[in-house]
Amino acid sequence: MQTTMLKAKLHRASVTHSELDYEGSCAIDGKILDFSGIREYEQIQIYNVNNGERFTTYAIRAEEGSGIFSVNGAAARLACPGDLIIVCSFVLLDEKELASYKPTLVYFDENNQITHSSHAIPVQAA
Repeated sequence: MQTTMLKAKLHRASVTHSELDYEGSCAIDGKILDFSGIREYEQIQIYNVNNGERFTTYAIRAEEGSGIFSVNGAAARLACPGDLIIVCSFVLLDEKELASYKPTLVYFDENNQITHSSHAIPVQAA
């Protein structure tokens, strides 16, 4: 049996561009992709904090160190520059892998600079 688990989460990044006439995808700063373990052309889920939209696309590499999060193609209608988004990727793991697995969680400031990372989400208080 395999279980789908969170692989990486880019938490509260700011959309820098939305390019309707660009081939569909989400361009993400190459350093951020490398740090998070998200591969170019990997399927990602995007959750727009501002409007509640949730959609699937794939990651492409943007200029390293640029802070770019560009939502492209049809998805550009679902996110505008300045919107906060959460980008997630997932992985299938077997029972043996689950025992030691931990996702990569990356957190951003208002300029899409990494503030910190973690491998666990804090316990939610009541």
